[in-house]
Amino acid sequence: MAMPMRRTLAALHRATCSTLKSGEASLDVRHPVPLFLPVRTKKRYFIPPAVGLKEKKRGNTEAKAQAAGIVFRQQYIERPINIACTAGIFDPYIPPEGDARLSTLSKEGLKQRTEQIKQSAASQLAIRKIKEHDSHFTSKNFAEQAQEIFIEAHNALTQFNKEKLHSLVTERCYPEMTRGNRYKTIHWRFIESLEPPKVVHARCPDMVSKGNLYGQVTVRMHSKQTLAIYDRFGRLMLGSEEQPKDVLEYLVIERHLVNPYSQWRLHGKIVPSWAPAKDPIIKTVMIPGPELKPGQEFDALNYQVPKPEAVQWNK
Repeated sequence: MAMPMRRTLAALHRATCSTLKSGEASLDVRHPVPLFLPVRTKKRYFIPPAVGLKEKKRGNTEAKAQAAGIVFRQQYIERPINIACTAGIFDPYIPPEGDARLSTLSKEGLKQRTEQIKQSAASQLAIRKIKEHDSHFTSKNFAEQAQEIFIEAHNALTQFNKEKLHSLVTERCYPEMTRGNRYKTIHWRFIESLEPPKVVHARCPDMVSKGNLYGQVTVRMHSKQTLAIYDRFGRLMLGSEEQPKDVLEYLVIERHLVNPYSQWRLHGKIVPSWAPAKDPIIKTVMIPGPELKPGQEFDALNYQVPKPEAVQWNK
């Protein structure tokens, strides 16, 4: 019985192996019709957005919101303005040429004096309007007050006191005073007045509406000051702390007369056309030195600065 049982198992083993071989052979046969279709892969190049796509999406969202009963808040395109001060200097004062140099006893000085008297009629009318809203306003006392505002504003600028500076200068004057001073150190000092300050010009412009009045008073101030500006590396850029200079300035002080809680603030300066040019700013420039090897010291006495090559340019 053992022999036939062994023959039966051997036959079964041969049948199983032949079945597996036939299956492997059937896998190599490809189907005439493909079972899977190729799918387009992702594009690798950049597709710019369509023009006006955001506006179309916004319009669709608004339409969907209206259909759902949701009301969109109206968006105003108008640019907001600040009515606490004016946008500029109205009818600016034209300083006479040679001011603080010509004597009133000379012929040209007398001519300038007579012209100032003729032009002061409009200033008197403006001062009368200012006194209607500010009963404590006087030309003599206001000139000294304007000088104090000028000194306090520049002291706040050197100390970078933004809160105090906003209370002393208008919104128009603030960016003009602080622009470009982020990485600089300013040393300013008021020494003395060479001449007492005086009111030379006054105007009462209105803005937005006829009754919205602003008072602009121009004060002539001749003083001695020192100014020194240092860059972020501590190098002197302009001026000097030891050498004072005579400065003739025409300050414009403004106030919103209709607002009872407003105050006089520095609005700007008038620079005449005949004023001398300002001193050039000394800029810090890095001069590239020679490439040193490890352990080699730089000899500054024998080193010659290379001159830049001549380059053609046009303007």
